[in-house]
Amino acid sequence: MPRAAWSDKRERQYEHIKEGLRERGEDEDTAEEIAARTVNKERARAGEAKQRSRTSVQDISSGRRGGLRSHRGPGGRTKAQLYAEAKRKGIEGRSTMNKAELQRAVDR
Repeated sequence: MPRAAWSDKRERQYEHIKEGLRERGEDEDTAEEIAARTVNKERARAGEAKQRSRTSVQDISSGRRGGLRSHRGPGGRTKAQLYAEAKRKGIEGRSTMNKAELQRAVDR
């Protein structure tokens, strides 16, 4: 990875993101890749990178995007996530349930 061009701040950011991903159960290689991509995107947004894609600059920031997709908002977890949790809990009849029904069954 081209980390030699990163500032001390970006290096700390990379380590922080990588450690957070490792704590959530990601393997080392995946955590490193996601952290590097996130730091490089933030560098592009801040004008620190020589090259940048249009989406890196125009898309919402990585931190905000992660917050929006954390499934704590009004939509909550997806139906697929609820179904997977219901399956883990052994809830019968889950295949015929809609999202609201799955939510109620999983929350019991």
